[in-house]
Amino acid sequence: MTARRERDGLNYYQTLIAVADDCPVAQSQIPPERNGKQTIASLQFALIHDHPSVYTQEDILFQTWLLRQEERDRSDAEVAQLRERFFSKSQACLRSSPLPKRYGWGLLFDEDGRVKLCPVESDEYKRITAGEASDIKVVKAMRTKRA
Repeated sequence: MTARRERDGLNYYQTLIAVADDCPVAQSQIPPERNGKQTIASLQFALIHDHPSVYTQEDILFQTWLLRQEERDRSDAEVAQLRERFFSKSQACLRSSPLPKRYGWGLLFDEDGRVKLCPVESDEYKRITAGEASDIKVVKAMRTKRA
């Protein structure tokens, strides 16, 4: 199993979410904003790029959702309550993120479930996907189109 439950959550450990088989790029790309606004992809990219190996999958999913909300100034208690409500419903994991589906970024989780970006063209990505890192499980991002 590539993920394990903790505190009723689901995170990946020692896992690479590899780019989708139908990813349209051969080299990683920085996701653009759209109409001057950050997209889910650009928010997730910024969170992971600016804080490598700091956030878990749950953190990225929640922070992305929170940053897209209108209201910005909230107390820690309000944020905690919103996070609890957010995860009370099923959430798609980062295998469905546009980063590995469209923009060529692998998502590499360490033993503590913290994620960092792993560009598809990097030696690290190639080594892991070639099976040279036996301690890291590789799962593919979800395809954009059905096979």
